[in-house]
Amino acid sequence: MARPRQTIVSLDDTPYYHCCSRVVRKAFLCGFDNSTGENFEHRREWVDARILELATIFAIDICAYVVMSNHLHVVIKVDADKAKNWSDKDVLIQWHKGFKGTLLTHKFVKGEDLSEFELKTANDSIIQYRQRLIDISWFMRSLSEPIARMANKEDKCTGRFWEGRFKSQALLDEAAVLACMAYVDLNPIRAQMATTPESSDYTSIQRRINSAIKGEQPAELLPFVGNERLNMPNGLMFSVKDYIVLVEDTGRIIREDKRGAISASSQDILNRLNIPAENWLKITTEFGALFKGAVGALPALTDYCEHLDRKRRQGASNCQRWLCA
Repeated sequence: MARPRQTIVSLDDTPYYHCCSRVVRKAFLCGFDNSTGENFEHRREWVDARILELATIFAIDICAYVVMSNHLHVVIKVDADKAKNWSDKDVLIQWHKGFKGTLLTHKFVKGEDLSEFELKTANDSIIQYRQRLIDISWFMRSLSEPIARMANKEDKCTGRFWEGRFKSQALLDEAAVLACMAYVDLNPIRAQMATTPESSDYTSIQRRINSAIKGEQPAELLPFVGNERLNMPNGLMFSVKDYIVLVEDTGRIIREDKRGAISASSQDILNRLNIPAENWLKITTEFGALFKGAVGALPALTDYCEHLDRKRRQGASNCQRWLCA
């Protein structure tokens, strides 16, 4: 039985989550369907653009994403502190970027006079919107619904485009986050849709590589900020160069037609994460099969389950086997 979303998400334990959504019947409704000969590749661009647009609206950062022919993956970081620090006006400005709001919320933003009752109503909306802007379910709903409407309009039909529920799992530590990101970024290579990370269309790794060539990081994605230090900026605690090399090394190894090996810089990351190289290759090729629930070291998994009143630690044996040297 599917669990209510509030029994899966615990921002007190981790802001990082891996979400996956599939189209109905796993049909190739965002790619080339060999069975029908129809090509829907352009819809992958719709999804790609929508993911990046939502990152400018919600207090949710994009760590990694990939848009495949029949499903999508996204690794996100919920920035609850950002939403908390937004002023009431900021909350409404953010909300109005993607949603209509109400007559009163628009009047509030414009600074127009409101009666006591109108001000209370507007404040109630602000409280609701502030919470929605860090809500993973609202994020995924806002991603899937416009795409479904556009696709149904194009196909001149009605009905479901996406499966009823998206999958989400908590990523409880650095190792889980990085392994899941690499798993997501390497999806097209495992599916033989691309031969290298830089040729993987509609992926975060392609976007990061294109920016790195210019000596930059993509503004749309959560940046890599290096090792932990004082006054740490918001970001992923690795070097972007090291991550790209790690994904490149891993991609070469998992492709049977290429020779590859873990380089020294990649081995340094794996040593820091305390993950043997053979475990890393297993995780980044079979992450979805190995981990059905929250992912992380056993102490973090135990705390997560206790906070959500879960009686058993789902997947504890695989977390211990593959994430602990």
